[in-house]
Amino acid sequence: MTDNSALEPVATFCGNCDCGCPQLFVDPNAPAERRIVLTDDFGQRIQMSTDQFSSLVDDAKNGKLDGVTQP
Repeated sequence: MTDNSALEPVATFCGNCDCGCPQLFVDPNAPAERRIVLTDDFGQRIQMSTDQFSSLVDDAKNGKLDGVTQP
């Protein structure tokens, strides 16, 4: 598992269990292109820029991701 102690927590997805839920962090010490950090419940990380994350948030707000959870 990766040490996330230097990261600033933003959100926990699920949070209703003790399974190591996916989390969203900001890494203030990372280069701009890797400042946003998503972790999964398996200890993996995805890092992206704030611009990339803003684009993802905009897509979600506009409904572009609504079908992702549908079978």
